[in-house]
Amino acid sequence: MGVGNTLGTQLRQWFQADATALRESRAISNRLIDGLGAHEGLQGPIRDLANQPLLLQALHGQGAKQRSALISLREQIQQTYAPAVQAELLDLLSAATGQPIGGIATVTTSRSEPPARITSATRALNAKELLEPLAPGMALAASGALVLHWLGQELDRTIFDGWNWSGGVVLVFSLGLIQTLAIRPWPQLKQNWCLSSAQASQPRQVWRWISHAWIHSNGVEAAVNLLLLLIILGNTPLPLAEVVLRYALTALACLAPAGVCARHWRVARTWSGASGPISALIALAAGASLLHWRVLSFTSAGVVFPAWMLLLVYGTLQLNWQLPRQDEQESSQPLQRLLCCSWSWGLMLGLLWAVISRLQELM
Repeated sequence: MGVGNTLGTQLRQWFQADATALRESRAISNRLIDGLGAHEGLQGPIRDLANQPLLLQALHGQGAKQRSALISLREQIQQTYAPAVQAELLDLLSAATGQPIGGIATVTTSRSEPPARITSATRALNAKELLEPLAPGMALAASGALVLHWLGQELDRTIFDGWNWSGGVVLVFSLGLIQTLAIRPWPQLKQNWCLSSAQASQPRQVWRWISHAWIHSNGVEAAVNLLLLLIILGNTPLPLAEVVLRYALTALACLAPAGVCARHWRVARTWSGASGPISALIALAAGASLLHWRVLSFTSAGVVFPAWMLLLVYGTLQLNWQLPRQDEQESSQPLQRLLCCSWSWGLMLGLLWAVISRLQELM
């Protein structure tokens, strides 16, 4: 028996001893994490499962209501995690509820149906399953960018225009302030504002599509990103509203394909911070340097930083952070993990942006 079965059995025993003590997700999460022991690779998936309202419904419900909750949980688990993690979580659910959790449902067809038709239907279903659960988060993030644009206009009009602060400096100051608050007095911000691949498709977690770009789970990455943003945007003439709008939309443009890839390959990933927009800005400048055959640089505090140098340094750091698996139980390939991070898509977006800009100049 694996750790999932053991935890499920313990959860069932706790429930039978005192069901009222397990009516909150936090109580279930705390007990399961405590019982997990040395299996640290399962902490994230176990915590996400415990925070699911459907788990409470599966534990406290009966009959069709319980079965419906279990089917929904099973589908979410199968769409989110690698097979090894799936097996442990499904074993946990089965042991906790005393109900058998069946495998992935298969569709039977008549022998006379053409194979090409079956393949086409399967592809359409897979595409729908990939995009549909992520669509609410994408839509909310796009709408949130417009709200932030309006907020930037008001803050510029009432405060920062009088202080003569550039939009880039205000953005860096805001990100630094939030990161400082995440150290003290609200360390839970790092956990509550970041977006994981498991949360990306959960309706109750869609707000994280907006918040993830404003907090860094990695303190070293936060310091590097704030320094780079100050170098790149410190002297920008753009007002705060335009800076915030472009920042939010670029973060969304980098996160959306990363989220689809993570869902497709079932890669466990946590997204946070400004790596996507920063990568896009650096790649845009580096790509323009190559296409114009001259060095483009950023100047800050009298120091000149060539775009190609920032590209190499930042790329090296990001490869060091993004290549390792975030879940030891998954079996993803290095290229798959890179395509599941915002930095990679920011790099491609910036280079594409540079090519399009150059073509427009030549036409």
